[in-house]
Amino acid sequence: MIQAVLFDLDGTLADTAADLGAALNRLLAEEGMPPVAYDKIRPIASHGARGLIELGFGVQKHDPAFEDYRRRFLDHYETSFADLTTLFDGVNPLLEGLAARGLKWGIVTNKPMRFTDRLVPALPWAIPPGVVVSGDTVGVPKPDPAPMLHAANTLGVPPETCLYLGDAERDVAAARAAGMRAIIASYGYIADTDQPDTWGADGFIDHPEELLQHV
Repeated sequence: MIQAVLFDLDGTLADTAADLGAALNRLLAEEGMPPVAYDKIRPIASHGARGLIELGFGVQKHDPAFEDYRRRFLDHYETSFADLTTLFDGVNPLLEGLAARGLKWGIVTNKPMRFTDRLVPALPWAIPPGVVVSGDTVGVPKPDPAPMLHAANTLGVPPETCLYLGDAERDVAAARAAGMRAIIASYGYIADTDQPDTWGADGFIDHPEELLQHV
C-alpha cells in the first residue's frame, strides 16, 4: 500500500530547462561560441551541469577543462535559476489528489542544495513537500539509494510503501535499489537516444495527474 510519493524535480515537477539553457548559453557566449537551441537543450536538461556542458562544449567529466566550465555554469545558473522555471501543468492538481488520499509527498533531486533550498520555496505548490533531499544532502546522489531512503525515513514511512516518479534511468535505478516502485514521467526531459523501455520501471505517465491511477 502506497503511503508516500517521491518526485524528481527537474523535468518531473518543474520545467527548469529554459533557465538551465540560458545559463549554458551565457557561458558559451563568454567563450565566443554560438548558443545551443532550446530544442537541443530540453532533452538533456535532466542530466544537469554535466550533460549540458557536454552538449555545449563537447567536454566530458574527465576532461581538464570540465570543472572550470561546471563552476562557471553553476555561477551563471545561480543568477537566474527561477526566472523562467514553472511547475508543469497538472502538478498542483496531482498534489491535491495525493493529499485527498492521505498520502505524503517529497522531492529527491540531484540538484545541489544551493539551488533547491531557494528554488523549491519559490515555486507555487498547492501543498508544500514534506521533505526535500538534494544531490548533496546525504553525500551521494542518485542512483545511490541513500537519498531515497533518507526521504522515506524523514517522512516516517517504510521505503517499500513509497512510489517514485522521475524522468531518468538513474531515478528508476535509485528507486529499485531502495525497494520502491518507480514510474517514468514521459513528458519530462527524455532524449531520443534514451531507452526508457529498458529501465525497468513499473509504468509510464504522459501527464502528472495520471500518477493518481498508480496510488
